[in-house]
Amino acid sequence: MIMNSAAAKDAFTFVSSQSSEQRLSTYRGRFVCRYAYGRAMESLVQGEKGQDFVGVEIDGDVCNFVLCDGVGMSYRGDFAARFLGHTLLEWLGKTREWSSAGFAGFMREITTAASLQLKQLIPPNETPSLLREVLEDKQRMGSQSMYICGRIELPSSKRKQGRIWMAWQGDSRVRFWKQNMEISEHFQASMQTNERWSTLTGPVGGQPHVYQTRLEYGMPMRLQLYTDGLDDLDPIRELLPDEQIQILLEAPHTGGLQDDAAFLELQW
Repeated sequence: MIMNSAAAKDAFTFVSSQSSEQRLSTYRGRFVCRYAYGRAMESLVQGEKGQDFVGVEIDGDVCNFVLCDGVGMSYRGDFAARFLGHTLLEWLGKTREWSSAGFAGFMREITTAASLQLKQLIPPNETPSLLREVLEDKQRMGSQSMYICGRIELPSSKRKQGRIWMAWQGDSRVRFWKQNMEISEHFQASMQTNERWSTLTGPVGGQPHVYQTRLEYGMPMRLQLYTDGLDDLDPIRELLPDEQIQILLEAPHTGGLQDDAAFLELQW
């Protein structure tokens, strides 16, 4: 879903559909935003939903964003990614509580609503009894998703000090450039596969990682987020043109994506 309101100057929203692809596209305002979404070839062939989610909301010099990677071994990882993505986008637009403890508490609080919704997602009637038992056991263990979320407030005439705030759990990538120099090493050690959010318990594998720093006026920066379906980007440090990223999304070298892929890049 893409919303670009002419009435609201420099306002833009994109929320991925887990049932269709989004070719690499660009929005230009105070932020330059590139975004894309692709399902694994197996999901495409079988007509299944993707388990990733990406959303971004831009309003002038403020940007809220979220990227989620549902855990396939949990029950309905697509649900956890979708629920968490929408919930975090809403929270980012409303919250004034940016402490690590406050965010961790919020991630525990939302499990009640998530668990109630997950209970409604029962296996289809035609599911064989043995498989149904397995799925029902999984359902009781909850649905899980990795995530990255954040808010950027650019410096302006009204706000002399800008800020970026981010929180995450899991191994989705956070890449950060300051004046064309990558400083992503600050995040790499905390990108852990065993960490995620669960509809049953909230944070799993430890507490959410939180990062916050001031933004200086006139300092060019680039933030790039993507899930492991686009791990071919890992060694690439330069700014890639659209067509090269689109080739990675189509993945002709492997007959399509081997895993779902969500991509978001912000420049300011």
